[in-house]
Amino acid sequence: MSEPDDLRTPDAAELIPSQHRRLLVLMAVLGALGTIAGAVFSSVRFGAGIAVGVLLAFVSYFWLRYSLRKVFENTPEGERPRISALRYLGRYFALGGVIAVIYLSEILPIVPVIVGMASFGFAVVAEGLIQIFLSFSNRKEI
Repeated sequence: MSEPDDLRTPDAAELIPSQHRRLLVLMAVLGALGTIAGAVFSSVRFGAGIAVGVLLAFVSYFWLRYSLRKVFENTPEGERPRISALRYLGRYFALGGVIAVIYLSEILPIVPVIVGMASFGFAVVAEGLIQIFLSFSNRKEI
């Protein structure tokens, strides 16, 4: 029985999507809770700002995932991937443009939009805390 040389085994391929899915579910749940809390405790516009920010965070995540997949699919194995910096930074310029339009037009308050965009970071922190507490509950005494 030999160890697999690369990480392209079915086990490794199945781990990554489930971790992504869990983060995306946490992001959606935290975004929904933030939207409801913002609408109840502040204003409907505040809640809508959080919802728009969470939506922008999802768009950013899937855009980055798609872009990186295309870069590595088109790169022969063993070679360094070639990527245009302008194409990579285009995502940031597009999201910055959307935020600028929201800010300048005052459609929504900008603070909840930014908080909503940070939902991915909040989901990562929540996942880390969950994993810490699960590691304590799954410990075996020596």
